[in-house]
Amino acid sequence: MKSVDAHLADILATVRPLAPLELELEQALGGTLAEEITSPVPLPPFNNSAMDGYAVRSVDIAQVPVTLPVIDDVAAGSDELRAIGPGHTMRIMTGGPLPAGADAVVPVEWTDGGTVSVRIDRTVEVGNAVRHAGEDVPSGAVVLEAGTLIGPAQLGIIAGVGRRRVLARPRPRVVVLATGAELVEPGLPLGPGQIWDSNSFTLTAAALEAGADAFRAPTVGDDPAAFLEQLDAQLLRADAVITSGGVSMGAYEPVKEALAPLGTVRFEKVAMQPGMPQGFGVVGDDQVPVFALPGNPVSSFVSFMLFVRPALGRMRGLPAGPAETVTARVAGAVRSPEGKRSFLRGRLDPGGEVTPLRGQGSHQLAALASADALIVVPEDVTDVPAGAEVQVIRL
Repeated sequence: MKSVDAHLADILATVRPLAPLELELEQALGGTLAEEITSPVPLPPFNNSAMDGYAVRSVDIAQVPVTLPVIDDVAAGSDELRAIGPGHTMRIMTGGPLPAGADAVVPVEWTDGGTVSVRIDRTVEVGNAVRHAGEDVPSGAVVLEAGTLIGPAQLGIIAGVGRRRVLARPRPRVVVLATGAELVEPGLPLGPGQIWDSNSFTLTAAALEAGADAFRAPTVGDDPAAFLEQLDAQLLRADAVITSGGVSMGAYEPVKEALAPLGTVRFEKVAMQPGMPQGFGVVGDDQVPVFALPGNPVSSFVSFMLFVRPALGRMRGLPAGPAETVTARVAGAVRSPEGKRSFLRGRLDPGGEVTPLRGQGSHQLAALASADALIVVPEDVTDVPAGAEVQVIRL
């Protein structure tokens, strides 16, 4: 059997980062910057008030209480040039440009709130409640490096430096296609021998959570020709395809029967539990990666975490490698078959103890839904006593 590490290495050697595109800001979230972002102006571009209050010369309120005439109002967005002289003040709103001559802002809470004249009860130092031009970003400074993942804050600074578009690697478009004649769409009644499809929902959600744009395709039964027809239809909108089911050693395995003859998708046994049968390769003129995962719900989800999630990271232009692990103490003894790396479902507490869950079968979706960690047992270990240190993958 092929090792987990070798299978992942083959996948990461095959997938490539998506080509950068010029994206509108509304489409850039979750993309990866392919250019350096600089600010063409200082941020903020002018001295302005950090609070609602009164623009003053600090020397004029060195002795308090003091009453000063209010000669004008300064609103945020005002484009008028204003100045105050000795012994005067202006009301100013948050974001309003600081008038020439003023060197501080007195918060309105430290005054009587007057509009014609104002009594100020506290002194302030020079620069109080003033946002100085360029204090956040100097003109010409780099605000984001190429390779940065674009989250909400990053999107904000891109807009904040005046960019409407950005060169970035987009979120991969992933199509999820479940197979099996026994599958029924949730919400419809079950017939004899049927089950509701859960895999396509689980895998689509996992792909979305991993930063992809994911789409569920209609399920396919056990006909290889029907599977190929559906796959061809989906390749037009796919940067990657994830299938579940149809990859084992028995009869009626449509994914394996349809793709194996192409010669570009390999089906192998990987030394892991759950998830031993795996398929991976590329199809179509655009060499779209296809991840052919097993059909048992836990097997397909674990396979996604180990193989598909790192591949999506590579496609996004991010660092990609094996799933990160943390060290924990196992609360109860666990067993694992020799020669296979096991990924047991567990719950990890804040104290660093992980408790194996009951129901470790590859079909037991309820136990997976209760888990927040996978306990990793190496291939050469068959028994792990309670209290031993283990590696854990957080879910």
